[in-house]
Amino acid sequence: MMNVQMQTINQKIAIEYLKFFYAPLRKEIINLSVQDNFAGVIQATVNYLKDLLQESKVSIIAHHIKLMDMIYKGGDSYVKDIIENIFVRSFESFKKHTKIQHWNLLYQYMPINFQLIYNDQQKQDRLFFGK
Repeated sequence: MMNVQMQTINQKIAIEYLKFFYAPLRKEIINLSVQDNFAGVIQATVNYLKDLLQESKVSIIAHHIKLMDMIYKGGDSYVKDIIENIFVRSFESFKKHTKIQHWNLLYQYMPINFQLIYNDQQKQDRLFFGK
């Protein structure tokens, strides 16, 4: 059996995945990618998920979080940094703007590595900012 090496996901490849995963945002993602604004693309996905959160579409959000985790796991260091610092960081806002039972369900569906990153971010915030 042949071993197939997975290609590391850089921002260009990640954008192609995101255009597919977030079809309603495709035009916005294309516009931001033309400007070489990967952070803006990730922020657009966060904004989209916040809109879904307002509609209580927790299972759809959980699905999108798992898709982002797939990109994160295969991502290069830049892709991982942006996902950690924008996407995972946004979870605190999700928590503040939803019902506690929805947050608990989202957290339960969240991939373990995102839970670990989120919890570490919360500890650092408490340490540095007294939150």
